Amino acid sequence: MAARAVVGLFLLGALPLLCLELRRGIPDLGIKDIILLCGRIFLLLALLTLIISVTTSWLNSHKSSQVYLKEEEEKNEKRQKLVRKKQQEAQGEKGDEDVVLENQSQTSFETSNREAAKRRNLPKPSTKVSPPAKQPAQEKVPHFPEEPPATAEEVVTVALRCPSGNVLRRRFFKSCSSQVLFDWMMKIGYHTSLYSLSTSFPRRPLEVEGGWSLQDIGITVDTVLNVEEREPSN
Repeated sequence: MAARAVVGLFLLGALPLLCLELRRGIPDLGIKDIILLCGRIFLLLALLTLIISVTTSWLNSHKSSQVYLKEEEEKNEKRQKLVRKKQQEAQGEKGDEDVVLENQSQTSFETSNREAAKRRNLPKPSTKVSPPAKQPAQEKVPHFPEEPPATAEEVVTVALRCPSGNVLRRRFFKSCSSQVLFDWMMKIGYHTSLYSLSTSFPRRPLEVEGGWSLQDIGITVDTVLNVEEREPSN
């Protein structure tokens, strides 16, 4: 469209010059000269049209490339916002799942204790809150050691496979007392009067003494222990 406008303006500007040339050279101007003059004018018009077309196409391509880059930037920004939104939603769902799993594990611990007590003809655990002095498990909890960092030396990871199917993991120093395993079992809801610990392979009851460390009872590498219900005594 712009090329046509420029060509039209050029024709309007060249027309007076052509008339003036014809008027000045009418006595000596022949048909051959008129043809040559028209040919030159059309040649100039063709060159001008070519130049305008090339310039217009270059400008359009440059403009389209800028538009394409702008669209790509907008798409990248939208994609980044969507990724951040999904990450936030995933973090929120993970927090909700942790709370649900914690509640489910606590419920499964209470249910397993009730079932074990029923099978052994023991009285059901009372729903009333008993005084802290009557809870033997709570007396040992304050002495429970803190979990060492994963980068510490002489550290072993112990996993407890519970009757409910849950698997709990925790790190201990190899020099910790072996009694800490039973303290941990009581802390998560399995009383030592109803449950015991055993190794996975070979399967055997875990024997501990007050003065023995984890290293003394053979736990020198990452180990999986089973929480099993004690057999009722006759």
